[in-house]
Amino acid sequence: MKEFIGEVLGTFMLVLFGCGSTAVAVLFGEYNSIFQIGFVWGVGVTLAIFLTRHLSNAHLNPAVTLAMAFSKRMKAGKIPVYLSAQFLGAFLAAIAVFALFSPSIAAYENTHQILRGADASIITAKIFGEFYPNPGGSAVVSMPLAICAEAFGTFLLVLTIFGLTEDANAGRPSSTITPLFIGLTVASVIWLIAPLTQCGINPARDFGPRLVAWLTGWGSAAFPDKSGGFFWVYILAPIAGGLAAALLEPVMKRFTAGKLKTKN
Repeated sequence: MKEFIGEVLGTFMLVLFGCGSTAVAVLFGEYNSIFQIGFVWGVGVTLAIFLTRHLSNAHLNPAVTLAMAFSKRMKAGKIPVYLSAQFLGAFLAAIAVFALFSPSIAAYENTHQILRGADASIITAKIFGEFYPNPGGSAVVSMPLAICAEAFGTFLLVLTIFGLTEDANAGRPSSTITPLFIGLTVASVIWLIAPLTQCGINPARDFGPRLVAWLTGWGSAAFPDKSGGFFWVYILAPIAGGLAAALLEPVMKRFTAGKLKTKN
């Protein structure tokens, strides 16, 4: 129960600040660049980890949880608890974002003559779930490229988490400030791939809010294409990227241990 509560609360905070910043950018134009939105996401991740790591180690991401289980850093039997908590936290956060901004979303749609559920309504649906290519951007992104971008971004995130928490890594920061570096990693990955895919790198963060958008009037417009792209790009690709990092982590660990043994 402690771990379940930790993952619900942490994922709730992460998605609340992150999707909230996207809502503010879309509806009010208060954030003028991906740098600003990525920074808010990073702050949200940092605060969420500080708040909940004593409860559940603050995975807050199914890709991280599966990578941790694959690398035997956690018991596989805990996977259902962690994943269900993460999806629930993301879903509840998206409901909170919708409740806060629903009148403003309706006003925006009315002003710009957007019919919710039509193809043009992805401009407001992207407050919740991600789309590729990023709506309003100039990037040319196919589904294979979007899959590679999301997998690569998650690979970088999970590999960095492993490095920051590995005892054999003499250069790791103090555990007191490790959440700050993880938040900066999330922000950096967003700055890199958000112009392509809006940067999901977290299946719970994508599916929970996307489900809320689907339930609150966007319908099929809440999904990026008619080919199941949301699953391949925003669910499967991050998991694959996280598992790839878990496969590489033992190699890096042995290399580091070998260097330490040589020095000794």
